[in-house]
Amino acid sequence: MFVFEQRLHRALVFALFLACIVPSTANASEHEILLWPNGAPGEAGTIEAEKINDPKGSKPVTRITNVTAPTLTVFRPEPSKDTGTTVIVCPGGGYNILAYDLEGTEIVAWLNSIGVTGVLLKYRVPRRLGLEKHTAPLQDAQRALGIVRHRSERWGIAPDRIGILGFSAGGHLSAMASTHFDQRVYPRTDASDDVSCRPDFSILIYPAYLSKEGNRLELADELTIHENTPPCILIQTQDDGVKVESSIAYYLGLKQAKIPVEMHLYPSGGHGYGLRSSEHLVSSWPNRCEEWLRQGKLLIKRN
Repeated sequence: MFVFEQRLHRALVFALFLACIVPSTANASEHEILLWPNGAPGEAGTIEAEKINDPKGSKPVTRITNVTAPTLTVFRPEPSKDTGTTVIVCPGGGYNILAYDLEGTEIVAWLNSIGVTGVLLKYRVPRRLGLEKHTAPLQDAQRALGIVRHRSERWGIAPDRIGILGFSAGGHLSAMASTHFDQRVYPRTDASDDVSCRPDFSILIYPAYLSKEGNRLELADELTIHENTPPCILIQTQDDGVKVESSIAYYLGLKQAKIPVEMHLYPSGGHGYGLRSSEHLVSSWPNRCEEWLRQGKLLIKRN
C-alpha cells in the first residue's frame, strides 16, 4: 500500500507539472527562457554535455548536472487564483547537481496551488574550477531576477512582489541574491540588467553554507546583511546534517539589522525532504510558509 501511495503521489505531481508548463499566453517562448542568449559569462566549453539522472530507489530524485546554458521556466497559477506574486525557485544539490523535481517542479506546483507564479531556475552546476562555489550561480540568480522584473508588465505580475526560494545550496544562493543586489556580478547583457535584481522576500528551506565552519553561529564571510536585505522565513531541523546553526546565524544577522525574519526549527526530519510528506512535523512547513506569505499580504488576489 505504501509503495502504491508513493507511485500515485509521483503520478499526481507529474500530471500537475505537465499542466503547469502549458503556457497561459500565446507566446510559449516566454515561458522557457534562456538566461544568456549569447552564452553564460566565463563559460569556456570545458564541461561535458548536460546530464539528467533517472530517479531510482524508494525516494527517487531527478538530478541534473553539467548545466552550462541556464534557463528559467515559468509556471503560472490558474487565473482565478493568481495573486500577482512570483517566486523564483532554486533547487539544492551542493552546487554540484540540481534536485530538479524534489526541490523544483514539485515546489512550483505547490506555489501555483496558492496563487503564486513559480519560476524554476536551472542554474549552472557543478562548481567551476578556480571559482567560488556560488560565483556562476549568483550570476544566474541576479540575471533571473532582472529578467522576471523587466518582464513583469508583459506577464501581468507584480514587480514589487518577486521573491526567491531555495533549498540547501539553493538556500545559500537565495541568501547571496538577497545580500548582493546593489551591483551585478557580470557585464550588462541587455535591458533586463537595468532593473533591480533585489528579491522582495526570501524563503530559505534547510539552507546550507550560511555560517562559518569554525564558528557555526557566525555568518559566512560572503554574506553581508544590511538595512535593505529583504524579509525572510527560515525552515530547518535540529538533526539536519548541514547543521541548524546555518539558519540561526542568518536569523541573528537579520535580527541585528532589524530585518523582519521568521524562523521555524523542528526536532527531526533531517535534510532534503522538499515538501514530500513524512511522519516528521517539519512536513507542515508549507503551511507555515503560506501563513507567512499571507501575513505579509503577498497572497492577496489581484483585482
